[in-house]
Order: sequence, then structure tokens, then C-alpha cells
Amino acid sequence: MGWMTWNYFADNIHEKDIREMANAMVTSGMVEAGYNYIFIDDGWQGGRDSRNNIIADPKKFPSGIKALADYLHRNGMKLGIYSDAAQLTCAGYTASLGFEEQDAKTFASWDIDYLKYDYCHAPLDSVTSVARYTKMGNALRKSGREIVFGVCEWGQRKPWHWAAQAGGQLWRTTYDIRDKWKNLSSEGNAEGVLDILDVNATLHDYAGPGRWNDADMLVVGLYGKPGPSGDMGGVGMNDTEYQSQMSLWSIMASPLIATNDLRNMNEATKRILLNKEVIAVNQDALGKQAERKVHDGTWDVLVKPLANGDVAVAILNRSEKTKNYKMDWEKLGLSGSFEVRDLWEHKTTGKGKSWKGQVRAHETKILRLKKSE
Repeated sequence: MGWMTWNYFADNIHEKDIREMANAMVTSGMVEAGYNYIFIDDGWQGGRDSRNNIIADPKKFPSGIKALADYLHRNGMKLGIYSDAAQLTCAGYTASLGFEEQDAKTFASWDIDYLKYDYCHAPLDSVTSVARYTKMGNALRKSGREIVFGVCEWGQRKPWHWAAQAGGQLWRTTYDIRDKWKNLSSEGNAEGVLDILDVNATLHDYAGPGRWNDADMLVVGLYGKPGPSGDMGGVGMNDTEYQSQMSLWSIMASPLIATNDLRNMNEATKRILLNKEVIAVNQDALGKQAERKVHDGTWDVLVKPLANGDVAVAILNRSEKTKNYKMDWEKLGLSGSFEVRDLWEHKTTGKGKSWKGQVRAHETKILRLKKSE
């Protein structure tokens, strides 16, 4: 869980802005809620020095990356950084191909906690991608520091089959998310919330503790902001749709990585991002990704077992109209009677062997079921 620079700043980043976001993470209650990483995405690089050590852009990071890591660590946070398995990153900056061990040692010397490793400007075949990610994974293991390895080749070479063996703890399953509910065929590889759901929901068998399907960043609170998330049809969403993304990403055990302006959040955005009951479903110690049990064009129902024996259930209305829904728990493989708690309403709504209620267009109810007999 954390916050990433890309969708808000793109590559126009500066250490001052990142420190401000870190301060906002503390004062807003996000760190207390579990958002403890700040991820620097593309654009921090300043080339290489005379010994080929990768360096930060001195204008963007005049104090250096190590000083920023120290600042975050003093405030109970961790620092992630970005590179690419080619000579150049997606935005055209210095990347790590051929310098894996050297860069990994540099990241370790800066006390980096996480590496997002992208795949722009690299060959399309799977053999090359596995080799390049394995090389960096091995380099991180030999770096002398425990650094989480995020594989980001956009799911096109099915990393859920091989990324863990390459050293990854998580892997992106789709192309980049945009700030929209769903993609249109004319918009290219620009995914909306529904598009990512329909890929990620099929991959529950591959997730578990230390090996996560990464559904990409939360676009909650961006409201169509120009920039990376606003490209290719990213016109923004309403708060019901943002709340659905939070619900769906949480029950699918995806990393929760915000990308909005934490310094200026409205109440709706705070309510969505800081819902501790929903976050608890995401962070549950059992580490199970929900299994989608219903997928009929109008309704999606996902079921996630929890460590204490409870069960989380998400009910999504994919249609354009408010609809009533009734679900018998037995049809989801859940026998007996359950006490039902609505995690957005923060209240227990009843007991029984079924649930019925009204679900708005594009709304996702997320319920926590506790056995009552």
C-alpha cells in the first residue's frame, strides 16, 4: 500500500513535492491506515557518472535519493524506485539493461525498499523477458538489502506463470489503467476498471502471500486530471465508480497504490481511500485473492475467505441502471446462516442465508460475512 508519483506528476517530479506528499500521508491518516510506501516512478534519473553508477537528476533531487529515503524512514514510511529492463525507460530516461547488479547495489546503498521494473523498449518474446527479469531479481537478492521486486511487463507474457521464480513478489496483469470505467475499442491499450477486473479476476489461483496479481494503481480522486491517467479516454469517474475500484482491488488482494494529490483530497476521496474495514479485507493475513463466482453481464460476485473464518463478498452492478439483487449464500458455496456487515455503511445489516438489496449502477457492495450458526 502506498502512493505513486506517475499519474499525478508524470516525470515532472521534484523531491519537494514528494516530501509534501509524504507529510500529507501522515497528516491525512493514510500512513496509520497502512499506506506506507512512496513510489518514485519514471523520470528521476540523471544518467550515469564516470563509473557508470546510475544517478538521480540533480535538479529534481538536489538532496539525493538517499536523503529522501532517510526522511521517509524517519516518518514510518518506505521508498520505492523505478527502472526498466532495457537501455531506456518508457519516458526515455536511463534504464538498467546491462547494469543490473550495479544498479541493484546502488539502490541498496540508497536504502530503497522496492523496485518497479518496467518493460518499454524491450523485445516482445517471453524468453527474453524472463531472462531480463530473472537477472534483475538475482541482482536484488545479492544487493545486501531486502528490496521488493515489482514485475511490470503488463501481463502480456503471463508473468503469473514465471515472475515469482524470477524473484518477483508481484506482477502487473494488464496494460496501464486510465481514469475511466471501461475501455472503448478505439482507445488502444488503455484499460478501465472493468477491463482490468475481467483479466485479474480470472487469476485468483496464482495469488497468495508474497506473490500478488497487481491490478495497477488506484485512480481514486483524479477526476479526469490531464496527464498519464487522462490520456486515451481517461475522462474521469464518479465517486461511486471510484468506490467500486477500491472495493474490487481490495477483494482481489491487489496492491493499493494511490496516485491522486494527497495534499488536497475532498471528503469523498478520503472516505474511499481511508476505509479501514475495506483495507482490512485487502490486507487480510490469509492472502487469498477473491474468486469470481458470478459473471453474467450484469452482475459480478466475488468471494474471498479471510483469516479469522469470515468471508468477504463483493457484489458489482455492471449495468447502467440501479437494480435490486438477491443472493443465496449457498449458491456461492457458503452453507449456513451469516451475520452481514456492509463495509461502506459500517453497519450490520442482518442475519440469514441470503442477502438482498439495491445496488446502484457501477456500484460495488462489499460485505463481510460472519457465521451465525
